[in-house]
Amino acid sequence: MYAIGIDIGGMSIKLGLVNEQGEIICQSRFKTATTVNENVNSMVEHVKNLIEQAKLSQKDILGIGIGCPGAVTSETGVVAYLPNLNWENVPLAKMLNEHFDMPIKISNDANVATLGEVIYGCAKNYSTVVMFTLGTGVGGGIVIDKKLFEGGFSRGAELGHFTLILDGEQCSCGRKGCVECYASATALINQTKQAMLEDKDSSMWTFVNGNIDNVDGRTAFECSKTGDKTANKVVDKYVYYLAESMLSVFNIFRPEAFILGGGISAQGDYLINKLKAHCEKFDYGYRDAPRTEILTAKLGNDAGIIGAAALFR
Repeated sequence: MYAIGIDIGGMSIKLGLVNEQGEIICQSRFKTATTVNENVNSMVEHVKNLIEQAKLSQKDILGIGIGCPGAVTSETGVVAYLPNLNWENVPLAKMLNEHFDMPIKISNDANVATLGEVIYGCAKNYSTVVMFTLGTGVGGGIVIDKKLFEGGFSRGAELGHFTLILDGEQCSCGRKGCVECYASATALINQTKQAMLEDKDSSMWTFVNGNIDNVDGRTAFECSKTGDKTANKVVDKYVYYLAESMLSVFNIFRPEAFILGGGISAQGDYLINKLKAHCEKFDYGYRDAPRTEILTAKLGNDAGIIGAAALFR
């Protein structure tokens, strides 16, 4: 049996037909429209095309899974608030069920990305897993005994918004000192720029061709690998913030595995080894506590589609 996965993004909406092994058989995408009805109509058209392209019928499909940013009420299939698209209280599951006689499940995009990694990705050998997605913000996902934990009204698992620094930097959520302010890719870029302005001789200037606007999440890490002292300081500080955030999660959930996703996770072992060194040193009861494995996500750009489809596995 197959499942349809839909990944709703601010710029585009991606869809895929996924088999029981987590492989995308066929996929499509379209540019996100300005109104709900336009997007729903396009989803319907593309889902029908995927089923037809695979020479299947609706009876061959377990259901349609949807990963959506913002606040989602999974139980009712309602997108409560999606700020980038100005959606409020959109009964998305009901709207799609007017066209498809099959189950439809909706969850937050970070949640489905985590589930996808547990069912089909880097953490398929683990049952209790937590994930950080390091992007513009810090997304979070929690899987306990192979099942998503979403909290009350599906509004939990906002791991980017627990306090790391009391009365720290202003967060977009309205509070101060959130993990997102220090451990996101955006935070790393800001930390890198500040360090560069304080050291005009840093090789990071050469890396970005003298234009500070070219700084991205790779800048400090790549220059750190060549021995730049200022880049080393940026990386060490960032690792400290990220590792301390992870330790709080370890102490609360004691997961079997912790996954890092997002562009920064592409640093692989260079980042993971630094995080492991810090976490093993400061983990509560680390000599006797079960070790949490630190992994990097492997599903990449397909995580949204595969994770959404995994809602039916």
